[in-house]
Amino acid sequence: MDCSDFNITVVGLGLIGGSIAMAIKKKIKPKNLWGVDIDTDVLHLAKTKRIINEGFIDPAKPLEKSDLVFICLYPKTAVKFIKENMTSFKPGTIVTDVAGLKASVIREISAILRDDIDFIGGHPMAGNEYKGIKFASEKIFQGAHYIITPSSKNKKANISVLKNMILKMGFANIVEMTPEEHDYMVAFTSHLPHIIALSLVLNPTIQKKYICTGNSFRDVTRVAKINSDLWSELLLNNSYNIVKHLDIFQSNLQKFKTAVLNNDVNLLKELLTKGCRLREELEQK
Repeated sequence: MDCSDFNITVVGLGLIGGSIAMAIKKKIKPKNLWGVDIDTDVLHLAKTKRIINEGFIDPAKPLEKSDLVFICLYPKTAVKFIKENMTSFKPGTIVTDVAGLKASVIREISAILRDDIDFIGGHPMAGNEYKGIKFASEKIFQGAHYIITPSSKNKKANISVLKNMILKMGFANIVEMTPEEHDYMVAFTSHLPHIIALSLVLNPTIQKKYICTGNSFRDVTRVAKINSDLWSELLLNNSYNIVKHLDIFQSNLQKFKTAVLNNDVNLLKELLTKGCRLREELEQK
């Protein structure tokens, strides 16, 4: 479906929201692209750089005319925004989010959503270690995955509209799953790696005056440069799934520890060989 005659609003012009706005402006070119943010400087910058047509502190005006709305806020803030602005959405609006949690967000939104609004949960698996619109770029979406969590209540035509936009923005593919499957998966593929990276840099050795690091250390710990406000919310609200994966990770660490303590070359080679094979298989998927 051609979205060039759409009015689109992006709420929250941070790294992801700003990047989504850039991608929409450049590759979809809607009739109007509006931005909503609490920071007037951010709105001014976005308009000056022609990322958006107009920026708003008060979301009521753009929401009343928008055909599609991207909510690019932290999970709890996204829910709060939708609740507080429920009466402002245009009838028939497609609303989607980008939150890194889905089950709790969708459960809370579904409880208060108007019948004439179609909310489709989403999560772009993209980003970097920085925050803010100054670091936004549509290039971060190139080759990335995008997860959506549609429900039986969503209109198929609206799901198609969102999918079409996602692919035009530069994402390589779209994966559909339930909100529960999403939260379990990202606990492993996103939340656990961040915890591991942080655990590494919390080693006191890193505070030595001279520390020799190679590419492997820098690559593994890159995501330790973290937004603590966002990530404390993500980790605490997905604790059940995270603890499951932490238990598995600790079990694997214990195997390596046992192999090293016992000078068990056979066990060590078994772990190394299996891990290498699984990583190579991942690259082929």
